[in-house]
Amino acid sequence: MGQGHSHGAARGHSHGGGIPSSSAAARNKGRLAWALGLTLTYMLAEVVGGLLTGSLALLADAAHMVTDAGGLALALLAIHYAAKAPTPGKSFGYMRFEILAALANAVVLLGVTAYILYEAYRRFVEPNEILGWPMMLVALVGLGVNLASMKLLSGGSSESLNVKGAYFEVFSDMLGSVGVIVAALLVMATGWRWIDPLVGAGIGLFIVPRTWRLLNEALHILLEGTPPGVDLADLKAEIEAMPGVRRVYDLHAWTLTSGFDAMSGHVVVDDTADAPGVIRAVRSLMKERHGIEHVTVQIEDESLAAEAAKLPV
Repeated sequence: MGQGHSHGAARGHSHGGGIPSSSAAARNKGRLAWALGLTLTYMLAEVVGGLLTGSLALLADAAHMVTDAGGLALALLAIHYAAKAPTPGKSFGYMRFEILAALANAVVLLGVTAYILYEAYRRFVEPNEILGWPMMLVALVGLGVNLASMKLLSGGSSESLNVKGAYFEVFSDMLGSVGVIVAALLVMATGWRWIDPLVGAGIGLFIVPRTWRLLNEALHILLEGTPPGVDLADLKAEIEAMPGVRRVYDLHAWTLTSGFDAMSGHVVVDDTADAPGVIRAVRSLMKERHGIEHVTVQIEDESLAAEAAKLPV
């Protein structure tokens, strides 16, 4: 019979659903690589265009393109590390590297947004000369690149937190390109140079709520939060409703990385001879109703549970 963690011996133990060979992000590796290539190419063009035209809106969009490129590169790096085999020192491998990359993306993007807002204020007070036509042409090319990248990443954004972060950045850039085009048209039609820093600030502000959500999601996973859609109270009630089960304690559910949830718990039963059947039932419930395949169940009778409760944690 297996050993429990800090709660003592058990009469039955099951560890189901191993570490997957590929994460949700890994399935989108090719798309991420193509999006990175497009982003890097246009980023260079946009930086040059922003400097030549004097447009803050273009430079703000270019700054977001820099974070896009960094985010996509981090996502690919995360996939590389996640593919490494587990070791005795890192039994889950490097799969959580993806979440660390998503956290880094969010922090950097918030920092860049703060700088853009500062620059927008400075240029709003003292507007500089802007070349409207070149500004609009660069933005039109950027719009096409962003739409292509969004198409590449759209499928994986619902599977992987890291791909989702990259998709949000590209989506914000697409809207930024639209804003730059509108700003260029207005500057050419009216001569109002303050429109450019205003649009630049708008581009920065638009992505703050999405970036904040991404930051919260990454922190939730790193803090071993319960996966979205999983209610531990309901989970406990479902297991305790099974035949032969008296109660459940020390129940946990968490996310290791995007698309890989885990669950563990101690199940107190009437008769430990029924342990294999209870374990199969719990694992089936977790997989079919909650989509959790990495399941650890420890079976105990009341006497062992009582003894475990007296042990120091």
